[in-house]
Amino acid sequence: MAKNKTAETTVYVEDFIHLFVDNDQKKADSFQLIKLMQEWYGFEPKMWGPTIIGFGSYHYKYASGHEGDAPLLGFSPRKAEFSLYVFSPREDNKQLLDNFGKYKMGKACLYIKKLADIDISVLEAMCRDSIAYLEEHHACACRK
Repeated sequence: MAKNKTAETTVYVEDFIHLFVDNDQKKADSFQLIKLMQEWYGFEPKMWGPTIIGFGSYHYKYASGHEGDAPLLGFSPRKAEFSLYVFSPREDNKQLLDNFGKYKMGKACLYIKKLADIDISVLEAMCRDSIAYLEEHHACACRK
């Protein structure tokens, strides 16, 4: 079975941001997201794969037999925009999108240009709802 590319690494998050992110606003927003997610959940940020900053972890297993670990919440400060891994398919989360701000929906994430484009309180509510979803549906290290 193929190894999951998005595994926790030993790269320091701060080093990654300083080396990878070349835009001052995106750097500031990255550090703000880290501060908020740490404050909301108490998890230390960890690098997952080469570009995802994740918080906490959970174990998933698909019907196909593929399984692995993933961060509960995360984001990646990509060149064009942030990828936010904070959304679950619960009805509450879908309704929160109405007041979220400027974003695009991807297959597994939300894309935003900058934090000023979104409502931070809605982001927090989405994150909390996503963790509740993961606790319900997966073996979750939410209480680490």
